[in-house]
Amino acid sequence: MAFSNKQTSNSSRGNRNAPGKVSSGGVKVRGAKKIRKRELCPFTQKLTAMLSAGLPLIQCLTALSEQVEDPNFRPVVEDIKSRVEGGASFAEALEVYQNLFGDLYVNMIRAGEMSGSLGEVTARLSSYLEASAAMIRKIKSALTYPVVVVVLATILAIGMLIFIVPVFEGIFADFGADLPAPTQILVDVSDTVRNQTPLVVAIIIALTLILRHVKKTPQGALAVDRMILRAPVAGKLVEKIALARMSRTFASLLNSGVPILKTVQVVAQATGNRVIGQALASCGGAIENGANVGESLKKTGRFPPLVIHMVSAGEKTGNIDGMLEKVADFYEDEVNNTMESLSSMIEPLLMAFLGVVIGGIVICMFLPIFQMHEVVS
Repeated sequence: MAFSNKQTSNSSRGNRNAPGKVSSGGVKVRGAKKIRKRELCPFTQKLTAMLSAGLPLIQCLTALSEQVEDPNFRPVVEDIKSRVEGGASFAEALEVYQNLFGDLYVNMIRAGEMSGSLGEVTARLSSYLEASAAMIRKIKSALTYPVVVVVLATILAIGMLIFIVPVFEGIFADFGADLPAPTQILVDVSDTVRNQTPLVVAIIIALTLILRHVKKTPQGALAVDRMILRAPVAGKLVEKIALARMSRTFASLLNSGVPILKTVQVVAQATGNRVIGQALASCGGAIENGANVGESLKKTGRFPPLVIHMVSAGEKTGNIDGMLEKVADFYEDEVNNTMESLSSMIEPLLMAFLGVVIGGIVICMFLPIFQMHEVVS
């Protein structure tokens, strides 16, 4: 079995007799992150195709368990099939692997089973997962080139400071004259990098560990997300991505028949930014007391007028999910346009960065040579 937990095979059989009766964390699956990234979307697409063809759920799961290539995911599908055969609902069987499928997936499947429209719900899930994966691919594709260039430039600069600058420093020492201020600063930086490398590495590792620890705490993670939203250019982009994801998820859950309060709870955990998620979660109490969704969003002061007006219009017409789909489309287009604009700006910015870093080091090294006539005279 490809999941790691403290249950024995006997306790697993006991869980099949009482599906879903597991610890709050569910069964942890080895390689869950990779499965969510590579396997979950194809799994849902194939399940949708089989259900649309009229195949029974158990037969679909049997076929899928034979088609799954990931060795960690295959026993999960087989166990889900066994639980469904034992009398559990599909949602109850998925809930055992909550850490893998997540609240969104489980609640949409549960709503689909209750309404008798499981095939339609899996189709919406498939579209949602595919759209989310496409957005992530675009963001990664746009960031890969500048990240690689910056890393290579940093490595090159450090290499020059460690290996090349000391050679020039020895030549400069034979001149017997004071070095220009920029060159002296470069030599001092080179000496620090060469002599204090263990200390610098230790400081970097310590800061990284501290940041990781802070991000694991609720207050620290909230503070980091708040700082990201306040960043000059990245903040607006992250906000648009979070709003697009929130709107798309909200619409998918409502369209699948998930109750509004449960939808708010699930979406608040799936926005990708804790500040926006916390603002949405704070609307739950007001909505439960009878307040409109649009009014509740407005009172938080966190959501832009477009989202508030569209949601309010959707409430008046009884079409909140349709309005939220339009909001999601708008913000996804905004994200795409922003990424294209940034991509066109990245190349000249990177050239400027390389010129400042590498060119600055070269100029500082050759500056004393340009002043050689003064030293000779």
